[in-house]
Amino acid sequence: MEFRILGTVAVATETGELPLGPAKRSGLLATLLLRPNSVVRVEQLIAALWEDEPPLHAKAVLQSHVSRLRALLTAHDAEMYGVRLTTQGSAYALQLPETLLDAHRFEELVALARLQHRPADTVQMLREALSLWQGPALTGTVRSAPLEAAALALEELRIASVEGLSEAYGQLGEHARAAAVLRPESVAHPLRESLAAALVLALGRSGRQSDALDHYHRTRRLLADELGVDPGPVLAAAYRTILGTPSVQAPPQAAFASQPRTQAQVQPKPSAGPVDTVPPSRPVSDEPAADGTGPDPSPSLSLSSALSPSLSSALEAASPPDAGTGTQSAPDSGSDRKPRTDTASGPAVDPYPEHPAAPTPVHTPAEPPAPPPNLLPRLPRGFSGREAELGTLDQVLAGDDAPVCLLAGPAGVGKTALAVHWAHRRHARHDRFPDGVLFADLRGFSDTPAPETPTVLREFLLALGVPARRIPETTAAMGALYRSLAAHRRLLVVLDNARTSAQVRPLLPGGDHCATLITSRDRLGGLIASDAAIPVPLHPLPPGDAAGLLAAVLGDERVSAEPAAVERLAGLCDGLPLALRVTAARLAERPDGTLAAMAGELADEQRRLSLLDIEDTGVSAALRLTVRHLPAPAAELFGLIGLHTGSDLDRFTAAALTGTTPDEADTALGRLAAAHLIAESAGGRRTPHDLVRLYARTLAPEPAAEPLGRLLDHYLRTALAAAAAAHPESRPCCDLPADIRPAVAVREFPDRAAALDWFDAERSGLEGAVAAAAGAELHDRAWRIALLLWPVILLRVGDGWVPLLEQCLASAEQEDDPDAQSRARALLGWILHEEGRDDEALVHLEQAPGLAARAGDVTSEAIACVNLAVALNGTGEHDRAGLLLSRAVTLAVQAQHPPTEALALHHLARHCLDTGAHEAALSHAVRALDMTSSDEAARRVLLQTACGEALAALGRPDDAADLLGQALRTAESAGFEDGVVAARKALDGLPADR
Repeated sequence: MEFRILGTVAVATETGELPLGPAKRSGLLATLLLRPNSVVRVEQLIAALWEDEPPLHAKAVLQSHVSRLRALLTAHDAEMYGVRLTTQGSAYALQLPETLLDAHRFEELVALARLQHRPADTVQMLREALSLWQGPALTGTVRSAPLEAAALALEELRIASVEGLSEAYGQLGEHARAAAVLRPESVAHPLRESLAAALVLALGRSGRQSDALDHYHRTRRLLADELGVDPGPVLAAAYRTILGTPSVQAPPQAAFASQPRTQAQVQPKPSAGPVDTVPPSRPVSDEPAADGTGPDPSPSLSLSSALSPSLSSALEAASPPDAGTGTQSAPDSGSDRKPRTDTASGPAVDPYPEHPAAPTPVHTPAEPPAPPPNLLPRLPRGFSGREAELGTLDQVLAGDDAPVCLLAGPAGVGKTALAVHWAHRRHARHDRFPDGVLFADLRGFSDTPAPETPTVLREFLLALGVPARRIPETTAAMGALYRSLAAHRRLLVVLDNARTSAQVRPLLPGGDHCATLITSRDRLGGLIASDAAIPVPLHPLPPGDAAGLLAAVLGDERVSAEPAAVERLAGLCDGLPLALRVTAARLAERPDGTLAAMAGELADEQRRLSLLDIEDTGVSAALRLTVRHLPAPAAELFGLIGLHTGSDLDRFTAAALTGTTPDEADTALGRLAAAHLIAESAGGRRTPHDLVRLYARTLAPEPAAEPLGRLLDHYLRTALAAAAAAHPESRPCCDLPADIRPAVAVREFPDRAAALDWFDAERSGLEGAVAAAAGAELHDRAWRIALLLWPVILLRVGDGWVPLLEQCLASAEQEDDPDAQSRARALLGWILHEEGRDDEALVHLEQAPGLAARAGDVTSEAIACVNLAVALNGTGEHDRAGLLLSRAVTLAVQAQHPPTEALALHHLARHCLDTGAHEAALSHAVRALDMTSSDEAARRVLLQTACGEALAALGRPDDAADLLGQALRTAESAGFEDGVVAARKALDGLPADR
């Protein structure tokens, strides 16, 4: 058994890694492993397991995670390895031999390396130590302040070890290997001066003086840009050493012999954001990488409190540090560092020339360079006009002073089309931006959530050639790496549809030769003030350009024949390209129609909004015209889409909304797709665009009771059919309402997989239907639809079903239906129990059997007894749990429902195994197995495993082995992973000499 925190938190055994479960349980284990064989208070654990304010029931949740972790360790014979999770008052301790912990072994090897007198031995020890790292430390845990502080402390020790390895290589005279080890780390941590200094020396001493000087100057500029400081004594000394001039302070030669150096705080320039350290992500190797940039070092993390007091203090901290301090650690920066200043006479003189005389080595590339990135969307078709604006962009973005251009204008005015057209034209010339074009849609004015800054930075870094595993985790670190990569390139960065200045600033490149083009509906005055962005306002198209846009779709002859109509159309569309394009599309579908006739239709429209409503004006006018020219069935469906409770729909749902057949609805959907009002996606589903869906809501019929009722009844019938296909052995959890509408067609499900796929695809629609039904006081529909989701609820118990089931219960209570209340409470209680909220679960589970008895539903009462018994077992009330399970069996027999009887017998058998009643357990399990069909693979595996365990306990290991072998083979063929684990564990527990 081995415990790992240098990477993903894991417990490795001979049979594989143990299933730790959710991130909080991994965080619990990690927190205990950071202080092995020491007590950790409950308060410390709670601080480590919650990022924000912990909930009121945090202690109960913690106790549940501790209980499950202890059970997992016990089940895998942890005590045999000397591992025990103990409770000591209001604290816990994980007792284990520290040799089982990878961080301890890492620290031992590092300590041994410090004691070696031969550099070759030091290299061997450190390479072995660094090989223990599997990724960023404490991966898979919650992102709380204590755990992040611990991970950073571990990372600091790893980096110090990398520096020690390079130093040892240098002592052996293997400076090329030292450079290969250091380069990836220096790229990942561009502001760590100790790394930069060591790399400069290693490069220079390996005969690569030009590369050494180049790296020094890159680092110097980055320090100036990001922190506003000059290089510190260590880096400056390395620089002078390479130049062959006397050093003010000699570079350190034995830094590894001591503990990692602390980092001084440096105040950054006001405009600079915080700079984080970039974590590594590749295994350390002293062989150069394929691209010739150096080795492929392994991400690592780790460190135990034995060598680093910061870990213990990290666990004491219950809240993250103040994020607003604006300070940043600058490695190896002395207190005498002075910020760069500009005087009235000009910038301060750089005492270290950028281009000193040095021999120029010959570089032979290992392979042809990759083509420059081009993230632009496809060239917009039918683009017309805008010659003045294109010329302005040419002029504004032509300088070498990192120009930032802001293309601002109303919605629908064509900002994106202009920006993309100009970028394609400039990129095609390969003169201004030979290193590529980056593009990101920031979705600032969209129903779709805007991408987070890290998401955009990650895409940019990937495009610039950074391997995915080398991308830092923190936003500040990603930004620093992005700016450093862009510093010596000629890039064009297009940031489309920005909402605020703050959204844009982290994405601005750092190079003087890069240009940035931003589009926004907002003027972004803050960006103009802080980053000298040059505004280029974009106005509606003049009539001449509008004619060119129409001609691109309809042809020159048709447009030139009606110049007055063209001018009138441009005015009616407010010169917005989006509205003009929709108009042209309508005209293209009517080849015999005239532009004057179309202009006449536009004149009859309702008055458009004022200039402040220009965004909605353009879109509404275009969509209104599009819908008006749709065939009647498609137009009716478009209006009804506004009532749909989900994000997409299929032909059956469309048929329910319109009251037509699925084939007729599919034809109408096809017309909407042809008009670009909806998008076609996988599985025959159709998705309205965000703005289209919003507009459709304004067209929803009033009153909406009938189409909404059809939609709810469609979901009722289909969910009932899907539940039956997913679990054909089970009885329906509800009957259909007496007043349900007749169905034209009900979707059929050929098998369980198809049924579950439908539940997954329609989840948002079904949950929305429950809310809509409750809002319309159709509570008999609301609780039924919610309960019919039970197959997918039980399959994914941790998917946040509590709010839905609480609404289900509320609607059942509104209907005063005791059977519905019983089922809702039983299912809600089960989910709460699975979430570790047993106190809340028992409130509902205690009431469920009585409600079922009041309703006269014997099967429901039996299931409620089983759920209550399982929860009671978890709280230690085993005697009462056994009585409830026996009653559940009796009720199931009375109801003559074998699946429920088998369910109750299965849980009763497990209860008997847990309480040592092995004969009874075997009897119950065999009886349940006899009434379980071969199609129920999962149930049969669990019952066979229970039989095997009982036989083994009764001294019949051969019979147990046969039955457990069957269970294992069945579980493997069915892909039932939990069953595989259970059967294999039981097999492993059998005597070896049976």
